[in-house]
Amino acid sequence: MTAIHFKNVVQREAKSLRKYAYQLTRNVEDTNDLVQETMLKAYTYQEKFEEGTNLKGWLYTIMKNTFINNYRRMVKRNTFIDNTDNEFFIDSFAITEVNKGEQKFIMRDIEFAIDKLPLNLKKPFTMSSKGFKYHEIATLLDIPIGTVKTRIFVAKRQLRAELSGYAKSYGYDKFSDEEAA
Repeated sequence: MTAIHFKNVVQREAKSLRKYAYQLTRNVEDTNDLVQETMLKAYTYQEKFEEGTNLKGWLYTIMKNTFINNYRRMVKRNTFIDNTDNEFFIDSFAITEVNKGEQKFIMRDIEFAIDKLPLNLKKPFTMSSKGFKYHEIATLLDIPIGTVKTRIFVAKRQLRAELSGYAKSYGYDKFSDEEAA
């Protein structure tokens, strides 16, 4: 793949990268920085990309790893050492105790929404969420790959509608269905 062709293909993925970056950062400026850093790394390490593999997945992996590394760097920068006798590490921005009760209710509602899906949608969706690739799901369920993609898409759309209250309260409703697809 030529450098120009690679650049054009990577540029086409910029919109979906921006959405993913916003989901990670929840801040427009940090989103722009993360996308820019991801694109720079993609161009820098172009020779490591194997043609014929999933470029979008490769870019998402670069972005996720960049975000994690930046987050770790920020946490390390905001951590200081108390040099008293016990030498504890104190994270100046950490909450001492986290209430996980709300997450349990949310998780229960998500599991309930998934259980309500028809079996022909639930099976491919749960396999996909467990990390199976489309072609593996198609082979295991003995259905065409296009059917797998459609069923997962429909399942996601039904779950999005079912859980829209959470999306609104947590700010995940910023993107329309066309952008999220």
